[in-house]
Amino acid sequence: MPFVELNTLTGKEVVPGYFGRAIHTGSLTLMYWTVEAGASIPMHQHPHEQIAHVLTGRFELTVDSEKRELVPGLVAVIPPNVPHGGKALTACELLDVFQPEREDYRFS
Repeated sequence: MPFVELNTLTGKEVVPGYFGRAIHTGSLTLMYWTVEAGASIPMHQHPHEQIAHVLTGRFELTVDSEKRELVPGLVAVIPPNVPHGGKALTACELLDVFQPEREDYRFS
């Protein structure tokens, strides 16, 4: 599957206000999120390395104890097992990349 149309992927609301669609490659997961303004994700951690990129909108992200406002062009790299969480300051479109794959994000 060398080409994927995102609007054809099965999606799911993973937590309130966070609707995701995933692409799995065998070694990583690309998670495309549509997030409602004001929706938050509590502090959590997982064994996956994560890269967080805001495609549209503004998102407040806390990694460990450092808080930043992410906007398009500012990317966060979150090491495995580091606590992080955040809140959509506006409606957002986000891209999270996880390595290794997130089996819990297989929706089809």
